[in-house]
Amino acid sequence: MTRFLLALVLTATLAGCGFHLRNKLMLPADTAAVKVVSTAPYSELAKLLRRGLMASGATIAEADSKAPAAQLQVLSERWGDLPIAIDAQGRAQEYSLRYAVIFVFRREDGSDLVPQQVIELSRDYVSPPSDATGTTTEREILADELRREMSASILRRIDSVVRAELQRGTLTPPAAKPAEVPAAAPAAAPATVPAATKPPQGG
Repeated sequence: MTRFLLALVLTATLAGCGFHLRNKLMLPADTAAVKVVSTAPYSELAKLLRRGLMASGATIAEADSKAPAAQLQVLSERWGDLPIAIDAQGRAQEYSLRYAVIFVFRREDGSDLVPQQVIELSRDYVSPPSDATGTTTEREILADELRREMSASILRRIDSVVRAELQRGTLTPPAAKPAEVPAAAPAAAPATVPAATKPPQGG
């Protein structure tokens, strides 16, 4: 129970501080919108990526939109539990939870902006053979944590690649938002000049 509470507190702390970009995501100037595509139906990672992109200032294209859009494609998600410690009876009691994702980011014309690559993350957890229920709960908490961290890692990877290409001059930087020009003050109405008084005629 204590281990579960500690894990829950850790997860709440990480969610509070947030796995997110410090600044807005840097994308080329000609990127109108981004569509997140995943090979896994109802992928939680895809949902997190959409939220992260929106929070970072990118425009999200609808899944059924036919308009040209850049695509962040999650090609593969793989999970694995690797035993890293055993007890006196030879039973596994500690595991390393592994999470690997292959993704690619393509421009509107289908060319690669961020070539296909893989990111791997892992977290260790204790799994006493006599406490299967607690182990399952702890593993689910760690899996949610890894998904959030993976989403942030993918967005950081895209951001770093785009910034490097911008420095090389191979991409067009986003246009700076023009400063707001204060409205001009209304022109003052011309002063009214009183009509000249005609001198009285002599008698």
